[in-house]
Amino acid sequence: MNEQLGPLVPEIALAASAVAGLLAGSWLPRDRQWVIRVLAIAACLAGLAAAGVAAARAATADFGTSYAIDVATSTVRVVVLAATVLVLCLSAGAIGGHPRETEFCVLLQLAALGTIVLAGANDLLLLFAGYLLASIPGYALAGFRKDAPGTEAALKYYLIGALLGVFMLTGITLLDGAGRTTSYPILHTALAAAPHGVVAAGLVAVLAGLLFKAGAVPAHFWVPDVTDGTSAPVAAFLTTVPKMGALAALLRLLITAIPAAAVDWPLLIAVLAAATMTLGNLAAFFQTSVKRLLAYSTISQAGYLLMAVAVASRSGLATRSLLFYLAAYAAANLGAFAVVAALPHAATLASYRGLARRHPGLAAVLAVCLPACSSASSRSSPPPSTAATPGSPPSPSPTPSRPCSTTCAGSPQHSCAIPAAASSTRCAPLAPGPPPAPMPPGPYRSPSGSPPAPSCRC
Repeated sequence: MNEQLGPLVPEIALAASAVAGLLAGSWLPRDRQWVIRVLAIAACLAGLAAAGVAAARAATADFGTSYAIDVATSTVRVVVLAATVLVLCLSAGAIGGHPRETEFCVLLQLAALGTIVLAGANDLLLLFAGYLLASIPGYALAGFRKDAPGTEAALKYYLIGALLGVFMLTGITLLDGAGRTTSYPILHTALAAAPHGVVAAGLVAVLAGLLFKAGAVPAHFWVPDVTDGTSAPVAAFLTTVPKMGALAALLRLLITAIPAAAVDWPLLIAVLAAATMTLGNLAAFFQTSVKRLLAYSTISQAGYLLMAVAVASRSGLATRSLLFYLAAYAAANLGAFAVVAALPHAATLASYRGLARRHPGLAAVLAVCLPACSSASSRSSPPPSTAATPGSPPSPSPTPSRPCSTTCAGSPQHSCAIPAAASSTRCAPLAPGPPPAPMPPGPYRSPSGSPPAPSCRC
């Protein structure tokens, strides 16, 4: 059995740094907790160097066949470690000097370690261990601020994750019972002769946990609330890093362990990809919160990534396409959340109007990272309510209007609703004061019988 520790240097560096940081942070004063952040960044950089060296070598498996070190694992290593370094830097302003700064850095490292284990897992038991290691620190990170939105986000994240984790463990039990092993290479042969119904049920249950980590339909409900309820650096981490490990793990599981003759998993993944893309894009169109818009964007991106998984058994380019997309997505999503972190008080899309004039550099980053979301910011305001109050006369039927191109009090008037029956195009500003009394029942006419003079607000 191959039990070499050399190929596992990136994982060992993260684990050692997390344990050492947790112990050292217990004795450091609050004004020197930044040492743990520097230690975490150094561990990630060391892991990056080791991952680059391992990527140049041939693919291998460690600890028997339990942990695979190949192109997929090396790519996820590099992207996850780089993303962790960026998140540690982004959170320096908000978490620097915090009483629990050490715990924050340790939780980030443990969640990153769990994500890498997910990507390299070649055994069902190690897959679930990676799921737990990537999930439990994420629950703590979601509620790290201990405010009302963060507590609600952490509670939803934990409840959905725990429920789907039980489903995942149940699916592992079914697959283990059907194939009498948890090793992927042996499962592929054993499941071909197993009852297809048991294999299908086990696969669907395992998919529940992996789709939860990927933020894909139908396990996506936590994404908008967690993204909106946490700080921007944490939201960037939770919507980017676990997704990479989950999709790499899903690809490895389906290609290596699940025979297409037992379960038509390409069709299942294709349906989930279509549902995820559709829901993410349509739901994002109606959002006014920047964080929730980015959250639904990450859901739709999970659907695009699932398309590569769906065709992985038919195309040799699927794996490379998925890995390239994961790296590009990580860079774009982290860049977008970096802009959100730089503008903590800009919570709505309206706050980003004129960003190119105020902060041209941030606007350029958004233009590069999220070109597909540019149309979401140009939305009209909702129509005024026409519900009648008790005892008031019925409201008149809507009248056609035309634009007003004149000026009100010397300032350009963009639009003004003028009844079509009005002959004048003069716009008069509305005087401040209480709203006008409701009109009496009847046609839209003034007491004199002539159309009322149109007016508009400047």
